[in-house]
Amino acid sequence: MTKRHRIQFPPDKEHQLSQAEAYFYIVEEGRLVKLRFHEYDKIFARPGLYEQLFYERLKCTSPQKVTELLQRSLASESATFSELRVLDLGAGNGMMAERLRGIGVSRIVGVDIIPEAREAAFRDRPLAYDDYVVADCSNLSTKQEQDLKDWSFGCLTSVAALGFGDIPPVAFFRALQLVGPGGWVAFNIKETFLESADDSGFSRFVRELIFSDFLEIHQLERYTHRLSMEGVRLKYYALIGRIMAPMPEDFLGNLGVA
Repeated sequence: MTKRHRIQFPPDKEHQLSQAEAYFYIVEEGRLVKLRFHEYDKIFARPGLYEQLFYERLKCTSPQKVTELLQRSLASESATFSELRVLDLGAGNGMMAERLRGIGVSRIVGVDIIPEAREAAFRDRPLAYDDYVVADCSNLSTKQEQDLKDWSFGCLTSVAALGFGDIPPVAFFRALQLVGPGGWVAFNIKETFLESADDSGFSRFVRELIFSDFLEIHQLERYTHRLSMEGVRLKYYALIGRIMAPMPEDFLGNLGVA
């Protein structure tokens, strides 16, 4: 049986922190341990904590939503799920892979920069991934890049991983390049990243990608990603697209994005 953790949220006056700064406490051996929401290495090291925090307490729906939209898009093209080879970027402990297995995807490779994520995935969901690479996609070794290319991916997924500095634009770009023309892309992003007022590099990159000739949008849906600590619904967009042509190497450089 997975251990149940005693989770405590900070006082209301401290709830106005950004998503990247938000934190919580867990009670361990009679003392409070403070963890930020994005300290994934420490969260994954504690079995069941990630699910208990984000899925039970904060009602995260993103793996289910993105999988449903991907399934709908694939069905509209009469694609065969069992033949799809998926690269799951920012794979974490396998929540997205578990959903993909549920719709019949038979080949899934996870990539995450955090070794603890790989350990948690094989600990909690040992059948979720065919392989799991601990690597920074913005700086893959020659062998890592070739090993990933050899899978001939037909789909890239990235859920609850983009836009907060965990995965920089260049890492997402390099991952997209591992999926050939005709392949699928399925990811989610906070709604503000599609607003022109957001001038961050990731926001500029995603907006340009959406309106470029390199990606054909099949599904774009606004939905509730999860609740904040105050119970506010955090709105995200889920996007399903199809890569129409290889993106040139200077795609990011032309946007001034490093």
